[in-house]
Amino acid sequence: MTIRYNAPTTLTFTLLCAAVLALNTIFGGLTAEWFSVPGRGGFDSHSIRDYVRLFSHIFGHADINHFLSNFSFILLLGPILEHTYGSGGMSIMIAITAIVTGLLNILLFPTGLMGASGIVFMMILLASFTNFNKGELPLTFILVLLLYLGKEVFNAFKANNISEFGHIIGGLCGSIFGYLRPSKR
Repeated sequence: MTIRYNAPTTLTFTLLCAAVLALNTIFGGLTAEWFSVPGRGGFDSHSIRDYVRLFSHIFGHADINHFLSNFSFILLLGPILEHTYGSGGMSIMIAITAIVTGLLNILLFPTGLMGASGIVFMMILLASFTNFNKGELPLTFILVLLLYLGKEVFNAFKANNISEFGHIIGGLCGSIFGYLRPSKR
């Protein structure tokens, strides 16, 4: 029996996020400087760093618990989705979700954004589309949409340091990808 690097996009993403967390633990401040996107009014259009952060915010995590809560889902769903949509397809969907959540956060919210939660919700909603025929709307998708995104809409009215908005936008991205993008099979 051999160990196989079975889901390159998922595993590489996980290892990069773990490395950023480890480096931030050693050097401190790394996540805030390079791996979080600023909120409204904080984006400097003349700063290359701020353009990088539009994407790189998905690699930064506040602490080990934040990391583990995201990657327990990503490591569960990622290989299944990568098998269905291909490694390249998953990479593109992750990148688009990162940029969309980063841009909308800069435009709409005063607080910064970091972490892979938007990617988690993209994967959750995308997974509900894994076995559907074109022109159909899977009941599993509707139920997952109501349960996961409904909870996030409800929680958005509570005072906390969680970006329910990032979850909702990630879920909407996954919904769009699932409906418009046929699987590689």
